[in-house]
Amino acid sequence: MKRRTLLLGCGSLAGVLAAPLVRAGATGARVIRFGQSAALSGPQAVYGRDVQNGIAAAFAAANANEAGTGIRFELQTLDDGGTRVKCMSNALQLLESGTTALIGFTNGVAAEACMPMLEETGVAMLGTASGNMGLRTQAAKGVYNVRAGYDAEFSRIVNYVRSVGMQRLALVRLNDTSQANRDAMSAALAAAGITPKASVDIDRHATDFSGVASELMAARPDFVLLVANAGPAAAIISHMSQAKYPGLFYASSYAGQDLLDTLTARHQSCVMSVVVPRPSAMGVNVVANCRRDIALLQNGDRFGITTLEGYIAGRTAVEATLAAARAGGATRGRVKEVLSGLRSDLGGYKVDFAGTTQGSHYVDLIALDKYGRVMG
Repeated sequence: MKRRTLLLGCGSLAGVLAAPLVRAGATGARVIRFGQSAALSGPQAVYGRDVQNGIAAAFAAANANEAGTGIRFELQTLDDGGTRVKCMSNALQLLESGTTALIGFTNGVAAEACMPMLEETGVAMLGTASGNMGLRTQAAKGVYNVRAGYDAEFSRIVNYVRSVGMQRLALVRLNDTSQANRDAMSAALAAAGITPKASVDIDRHATDFSGVASELMAARPDFVLLVANAGPAAAIISHMSQAKYPGLFYASSYAGQDLLDTLTARHQSCVMSVVVPRPSAMGVNVVANCRRDIALLQNGDRFGITTLEGYIAGRTAVEATLAAARAGGATRGRVKEVLSGLRSDLGGYKVDFAGTTQGSHYVDLIALDKYGRVMG
């Protein structure tokens, strides 16, 4: 089959793709490879690298025990620059190379476009770092989500602002936001009886958001809800803060640790929804383990909410693979079968796929003040 045929029409792949790569490592362990398409360049590069490093840390920790398990984990990451077409091309390349499963894609809309490949090949897609609702429908066969969807995030944010008496909302979202995500936003707002005073679609690759900020200021909102990656969100917050905007900013989890770090450096504040435990919660085992395992990589990578999201996906992949190996072999089909019933407590964060592909509904709100302190 020609790659272009799949990218445009997603035709049949039967008989084309080989069995998952299983080869001997230096210690004699079987090597099981997971494939990732992530934004390692472009405006979402920090987010993509954070997710990649979280998965890598989980795999490195598992590989420390490969003498006992007989399995060595590898992560192959291809850069998609945050674009849909490149992500689809990467997914096909990874599948053709025999990867056991796909993991940690960082563009939800692009990951959704890859779903026909999963159905044709029987390969699982695990832990996409997005709340995209298109990955959470009956049509999303083979997709296993380890984090909450945007429906839960939007409901959490909107219910909170309503509880404190805020009604005047300005909504900012990416212009490639899928219809399923738009419907989730609309449903959350309708349930709270809130109608946006302004709604602006933006280009995730744009560099000038001064006009957007002016439009939002003119609407005089109580709060601005930013459903965008870190770059645009930070730029809009900066413009409006300089214009003495008196209201509050709320950001979805998609802005990630990059937004928190950028605002801390600028002494600006916002409230963000997070879908993993707070990085400061060192009493939570999964948080402490992630911080430890990131440090063991010794590559200077930081620890934060986005890294933790990748780490949780990596830990889930490890548990599913080891369970599949105990059941007879970590093949594509068996790993997918194990994921379909996996119930795991990673240490303060539970992933439960029993009867569902939505493994977690965890959502929290954190507030970053202008001094860089995370409040709760």
